[in-house]
Amino acid sequence: MSAGTAIPEEVEDPIEYFLTDITYQGKSQRTSDAYERVLRDFEASLRENGEKPLAVASHRDCMAWIHSQREELSESTVATYASYLHRFYAYMTQIGVFDSNPMAIVVEEMDERIDADPARRDVSIPEMQGFVSGIDHPLDRAVIVTLLKTGMRVGELCNLDQRDLHLSDDPRESVTTRPALDGRPDSLFVASEPSRGATVNGEQRAASNKRRRDTVVPVDDDLAETLRAWLDVRPDPVSSARPLFTSTTDNWGQRITTDGVRHIVTSHASEHGWYDNGGGVEENVTPHYFRHFFTTHLRDRTGDRGIVKYLRGDVAQDIIDTYTHDWGDRVRDVYEDHIYELPVAAYRTMPET
Repeated sequence: MSAGTAIPEEVEDPIEYFLTDITYQGKSQRTSDAYERVLRDFEASLRENGEKPLAVASHRDCMAWIHSQREELSESTVATYASYLHRFYAYMTQIGVFDSNPMAIVVEEMDERIDADPARRDVSIPEMQGFVSGIDHPLDRAVIVTLLKTGMRVGELCNLDQRDLHLSDDPRESVTTRPALDGRPDSLFVASEPSRGATVNGEQRAASNKRRRDTVVPVDDDLAETLRAWLDVRPDPVSSARPLFTSTTDNWGQRITTDGVRHIVTSHASEHGWYDNGGGVEENVTPHYFRHFFTTHLRDRTGDRGIVKYLRGDVAQDIIDTYTHDWGDRVRDVYEDHIYELPVAAYRTMPET
């Protein structure tokens, strides 16, 4: 709803209210129908447990419903349904119709369970350092080190533009960065948007960012040196948006794609014995595995889940307020004190492909 719109003290049908609003926001009828199926099912589960209104559902009500979905649905579908319920409660809380979002803690617990999956391959920091040391190509190394050092998603990496990076002693001439990076050298800006199909910075995007809030991520010495080495040899971008990562193969100078990133990662992982086409998510190292690696090791080293969630882009405004009012004394210092080191290659030319 737009600023200044009066919020009714009571909403007779919160689901219908929400569906009307997302239709005004441009969501398709198909999307609205999908939300309604999920939300009505959850509402019915509350009625079966004592006619409890949606506005007073607890996190245990939400967890019980999600658990019931696992009896017939895949984990990916359950995660989608959880995201629908989470968005519904987050929105109704934000506009003042509900007092709280019971799904916030549920989503956090689901993330924790996935990140701590004991069936996943367990790669130590020395093993990952050995893996990175074997990567010579400037683009491949820059992509992999960026994923490992920031925990960002593949789509977020692909959507990075030149303006989203502020390096001290930047090798590029006349670099203009986002206002959010003013006074924050050696930082990356990761936006909560764009979404797939949207035109951002003059270019239509093929991948989506999925952050709950914009995030400024520190760039430590390892990543800064790796990015400088890449920028020294980066092909001139074709797009006026000047993407940070561009292809060095058939699509020379064009923005790197999510498929291109996955190919880079899985090719090197395969050579290292960490990826098998017939293997599952438990044993294969993929771009998403790097997000898991970042989360697990940085959380273990800092003991601060809030900062890790902020860096991942998985936090609400209250944590943003806690960790960004004094950048130098909190996020950056904790990050730089605890982020693992990765080897830096002293290359300045593009290897032949």
